Amino acid sequence: MKVAVLGASGFVGGHLTRALTTRGDEVRAISLHDPVAAAAQADGCDVVVNLAGASIAQKWNDDVKREILESRTVLPQRFLDALATRSEIPKAYVSASATGYYGYSADATFTESDGPGTDFLAVVCANWEATARNAHDLGMRVACVRSGVALAADGGALAKILPPFKMGAGGVIGSGKQWFSWIHIDDLVGIYLLAIDGADGALNATAPNPVTNADFTKALGDAIHRPTFLPVPTFALRAMLGEGADALLNGQRVAPKRPLELGYAFAYPTVEAALASVV
Repeated sequence: MKVAVLGASGFVGGHLTRALTTRGDEVRAISLHDPVAAAAQADGCDVVVNLAGASIAQKWNDDVKREILESRTVLPQRFLDALATRSEIPKAYVSASATGYYGYSADATFTESDGPGTDFLAVVCANWEATARNAHDLGMRVACVRSGVALAADGGALAKILPPFKMGAGGVIGSGKQWFSWIHIDDLVGIYLLAIDGADGALNATAPNPVTNADFTKALGDAIHRPTFLPVPTFALRAMLGEGADALLNGQRVAPKRPLELGYAFAYPTVEAALASVV
């Protein structure tokens, strides 16, 4: 199978590219900075996977929020418009999305059948997926992978939070009661492969056992044998991330209903097993 990966140089893209190559697929690593050129490079591929998008892990202002949204909507739409002019349109389009789609809740459990929230990230994800579904107009199968926080040894969230934890300066964020829907990088890649190989629609890429921030903090401390007594002050997060701090101070409990129904077997169903693997 020939797979075009937009955003292949990123954290998830690197892991997915290696997995595809290992199983014998041909991978074309493509940048989305020039959507027309990207469409030309994707011509003749069987599947397009779009992982491209501006980082949300930065202090938000109006310009940053515009970049976050447009990198997930305007550029992909230009890519699809250019793809429509090509002679060999791929059969499927797999788009990244995120559990931020559901908005924040302290008590709800979200599955793929639930609708979007109303905060900024939820609006971004809803528009992200709506843009992806425009690939239907080209006759392409469409899947949207709503990823939780990916845990890995070589990047992602753990790369940022491990250093203070290793120094004994780790602790809960805010109240610690907010839900933390996580996934091991191997399982995230596994669900992308599920989508590449034929699944369509929305797929929650989260482990079947979400935890609260307090539970995750304790599990991480136990995994690296360090204390976790120092909470992260809310004011410090807001100073660093602005409105973006809401994603850490709030959360959502998300269940991977469709991957389980489709027979996906999680390699790391518990956070303890996942952290033991990556740290």
